[in-house]
Amino acid sequence: MNAAPLSDLSRLCIHTITTRPWPIEESSEQFAKAGVRGITVWRDALAGRDPAQAGRRIRDLGLSIASLCRGGFLAATTADGRQLAIDENRRAIAEAHSLGAPLIVLVCGAVAGQPLAESRKQIVDGIAALLPDCAATGIRLAIEPLHPMYADNRSAVNTLRQANDMVESLNSPHVGVAADVYHLWWDPELEAEIARSGRLGALFAFHVCDWRTPTLDLLNDRGLMGEGCIPLRTIRAWVEAAGFQGFNEVEVFSTRLWATNQSDYLADIVAAYLGHT
Repeated sequence: MNAAPLSDLSRLCIHTITTRPWPIEESSEQFAKAGVRGITVWRDALAGRDPAQAGRRIRDLGLSIASLCRGGFLAATTADGRQLAIDENRRAIAEAHSLGAPLIVLVCGAVAGQPLAESRKQIVDGIAALLPDCAATGIRLAIEPLHPMYADNRSAVNTLRQANDMVESLNSPHVGVAADVYHLWWDPELEAEIARSGRLGALFAFHVCDWRTPTLDLLNDRGLMGEGCIPLRTIRAWVEAAGFQGFNEVEVFSTRLWATNQSDYLADIVAAYLGHT
């Protein structure tokens, strides 16, 4: 069963990385003018800026900040490397708190040559070390499973089942999952695991885009909704059946689309959101 077509932009959020050529001042202003209601801020967009001031400006434009992206990369071959990662994530939590973002999306990390099971253990241990910071600030952490093609050095968490297992083991209201269709659409367990996330109260974020065929670059050739083969409205129906009522976040890495006129591209994002999400 598919979800009904979206009739307005009240749940549309766009990541700053989606319109990467624009600085955050431009992207937030243009999103607001287009009727977009939410923004997820990537940390690189805050470089050289005061997060608190940036957050105030975004809210003054009428936008809600859905999350800060990204934390994670908690796997390492040495204790010193793991501690450095924890320290960096603590800085991200402080940054999110200053910005006014309630959530940090975690790309959890992996080390080529290190067993995935060991990396997963390190990820759980690293998140556990961050929980006192989350409790002190109210910031939540969303484990984002990445497609298995990134299991070498980006994330040892590659299915929603693995992410849900981690959520259960950590047993904290501050830890949940981010479900990104680009990474998860292929998984035969996806409907059941989305429902499980809902039962856990752990479905914190939902990211949308599309999978182009052929895909020309494994990182930077995502498509706009409707340009590929992901059953977007089917997956959105599962997410909504699980109780999720948050933003549908458009997250597109695309060298092709970054090279276009970004104002025209933003109009295309809105049209694709209404037409295909």
